[in-house]
Amino acid sequence: MSAHNPYRLGLDKNAANFVALSPLSYIERTAAIYPQRTAVVYGERRQTWGETYRRCRRLASALAARGIGVGDTVAVMLPNVPAMYEAHFGVPMCGAVLNTLNTRLDPEAIAFMLQHGEAKVLLTDREFAPVMEKALALLGPRRPLVVEVEDETAPPGRHLGELGYEALLASGDPDYAWRLPEDEWDAISLNYTSGTTGNPKGVVTHHRGAYLNAASNVISWQMPHHSVYLWTLPMFHCNGWCFPWTMALIAGTSVCLRRVDPVQIFPLIRAHHITHLCGAPIVYSMLINAPAELREGITHTLHGQIAGAAPPVAVIEGCEAAGIELTHVYGLTEVYGPAAVCAKQDDWAGLSLEARAQMNGRQGVTAPMQQAVAVLDPVTLQPVPADGQTMGEIFFRGNVVMKGYLKNPSATEEAFAGGWFHTGDLAVMHPDGYVKIKDRSKDIIISGGENISSIEVEDILHRHPAVMLAAVVAQPDAKWGEVPCAFVELKTNATATEEEIIAFCRSQMARFKVPKRIEFCVLPKTSTGKIQKFVLRHQIKSASAIE
Repeated sequence: MSAHNPYRLGLDKNAANFVALSPLSYIERTAAIYPQRTAVVYGERRQTWGETYRRCRRLASALAARGIGVGDTVAVMLPNVPAMYEAHFGVPMCGAVLNTLNTRLDPEAIAFMLQHGEAKVLLTDREFAPVMEKALALLGPRRPLVVEVEDETAPPGRHLGELGYEALLASGDPDYAWRLPEDEWDAISLNYTSGTTGNPKGVVTHHRGAYLNAASNVISWQMPHHSVYLWTLPMFHCNGWCFPWTMALIAGTSVCLRRVDPVQIFPLIRAHHITHLCGAPIVYSMLINAPAELREGITHTLHGQIAGAAPPVAVIEGCEAAGIELTHVYGLTEVYGPAAVCAKQDDWAGLSLEARAQMNGRQGVTAPMQQAVAVLDPVTLQPVPADGQTMGEIFFRGNVVMKGYLKNPSATEEAFAGGWFHTGDLAVMHPDGYVKIKDRSKDIIISGGENISSIEVEDILHRHPAVMLAAVVAQPDAKWGEVPCAFVELKTNATATEEEIIAFCRSQMARFKVPKRIEFCVLPKTSTGKIQKFVLRHQIKSASAIE
């Protein structure tokens, strides 16, 4: 190869030919081209793209006036309301990083995240006042500025904010001259993921990845311009799988709602001609099992993305009957949500329902803007045979992969060892190049789309005075996909009932993490004393939840 390369002489990046990729560009463009189109619907409220853009700029301006900028964190504890959507633009517009908090977590976990992420400002909703009051008390004097987002439809609750969200926006400039990040590698978001040991890890993502995955959503799902999206997926989950930014890209309409309730959802689908929605299998189970009269009058096809577990045959069949076309996606917080998609092939349409469900139940292939998903030997990092039988670990590589874990260089280094992101999920590669998960090496239980660390639950169980050993595994559940099931070995001469153990757990952890079943037994162990979880999984047929 010649050392002389004429294509590198005088052809450098400059302001005219290189601009940092950021999803903030999407809202700027859409507000300029479609200022009168509806951007947000919430109850009786309607916001155009022009209004939404001005409100986002007001938020950025108000935060900047309070000294919030590059390197600062703004946390939000909100349901799917307009302010949550606006935060996805307004916070990064002033250079800050958005930290969306899981609204189902306990005060201790929230307090850890606020402290670890060094949140300077917190936007919260009165529905979560009991949890937030305790979390803020744990922080002591180092608490952030608390801003309460007003909502007439919120359940009654204490007012925690030092000022209201609308007052904060009123102090901002609707023409605030925000700027794109100096570097597209700058952080845009912080999301905490359930860890298998110790405290949760803070996943840091960048503007470039958010820009690309928002576009990837459009391409992989073939979303038309001006699609109408119903927010059944929490925006705190991987920033709503990047769909806040996706909707700005396609000048679509976001229909917000506080909670997933078929009684509310079907009238919204009818009234607004909803075209797309996302969620865990439980969301679709709720929809297809709702009374038939709720679905009356809906004649158009609804496109649904499903993740968290492979869609069972019953869900696929029910969705087809209800006019919902499912697309199965796979990913993790560390890859911005969906980074693999079960791309449908034309000839699948002619298969039987069971065969079609089997094809659609796989985790799939690389998403358009991701570079690669692979099943490799976790030690040698060599590809496993594409025979649908040989197990390996799923790895990702590409532009839609996190920067790393906040303040945790050892975990970051471990996650990226060998130049791939290690998911910890065990899978096979089928001959057609489609990935299929077989087990989860991290022992994470996915219940209703929420990650539950089995080790975290086991730690609580071990605090009970009667418990000698405990092991928690995933139990198949028709409603939630998976729920925690605990196997408990009691201390000699100790006694405890299932009700007592469950009550103890409820007093120590978020309700969705509490085991739904307690089995008392002598736990199976290896010769070195390690608990054989695979025996327990087999005993309750947990493999059927992921086969």
